[in-house]
Amino acid sequence: MLFLLLIGISLGLTIQSHSYHKSKLISSANFMSGGVYQKMNNVEEYFNLKIQNEELARENARLKSLLFNQKDSTTIKEVDSVFGVKKINIIESKVIKNSYNVHQNYLTLNSGYKQGVKNDMGVINSLGIVGVIENTSANYSTVLSILNTNKLKFNAKIKKSGHFGSLTWNGKNAGYVQLIDVPRLAQVRKGDTVVTGGQSEIFPENINIGAIEKVYIDDETNFYTLDIRLFNDMTSLGYVYIIKNKDTPEIKKLEKLTTTEDE
Repeated sequence: MLFLLLIGISLGLTIQSHSYHKSKLISSANFMSGGVYQKMNNVEEYFNLKIQNEELARENARLKSLLFNQKDSTTIKEVDSVFGVKKINIIESKVIKNSYNVHQNYLTLNSGYKQGVKNDMGVINSLGIVGVIENTSANYSTVLSILNTNKLKFNAKIKKSGHFGSLTWNGKNAGYVQLIDVPRLAQVRKGDTVVTGGQSEIFPENINIGAIEKVYIDDETNFYTLDIRLFNDMTSLGYVYIIKNKDTPEIKKLEKLTTTEDE
C-alpha cells in the first residue's frame, strides 16, 4: 500500500512539473469521459425515440396541411386566413392494429371523433394513400384499407399522361393494387407514377400511390388493367395522417342532389 501511495505521489509530481505528461493525461481523460458521455447520450436518445417520432409526425402533419392548401386559389387562401380555418386540415394519428393478409383488410388508429375524425376521411402517410375512415369511437377509428377487395374503388390517374382509371385490389399481393378501366389511347409505360385523381372528395389530387409494373388488356372491356406497385409498405405502417376536407359535406350533398334529379 505504501509503495502504491509513493508511486501515485511521484506520478502526480511528474505530471505537474512536465507539460507533455500533463497534456497526455488531459487528452486521455477527455477520451474516456467523451466515450462515457457518448454512451449515456445514446441511451438517452433511445428512450426519447417515441417522443421524437411523435414530434416529427406532428410536424409532418402541419407541413402536409400547408402543402395541400398551397394548391388552393388566392381567393380561398385569403378568406381562410381571415377566419383562421384551412380548407384542408391534417390530423396526425398512429396505427395500433393492421391487417393485410385477408381479402377485407382494416387498420385501427388511436384517434377518434374527439380528435375531429369522421367517417369517409382519407388516410395517407408520407409515401402515399392508406385507406378511408369507416367507423369512429371517442378515441379510436377503423380504416378501410386500400387492400380490400369488396368496398373500395378510388379515382386515380397516370401522372405523366393524365389518363384516369379506378383503383382496386384483386386480393393476391399486398404490395400491388390494380388500376382498371384505363382507355387504350393512354400512353402507358412501366415505371410511370400513378397518383390520386381530381375527381374525389376524399383525397386531394396528386397524392402518390405507386408505379406501373405490368400492363394487361381486359378482353371484356377492351380497356387497360395495370398492376401498380405501391410506394407504401402496407405491412409496416406507423404514423399516418387523416385528411380533413371541410368541403366534403358540400360536395356529397351536391352529388346526392344531382343523382336524385337524374333519377
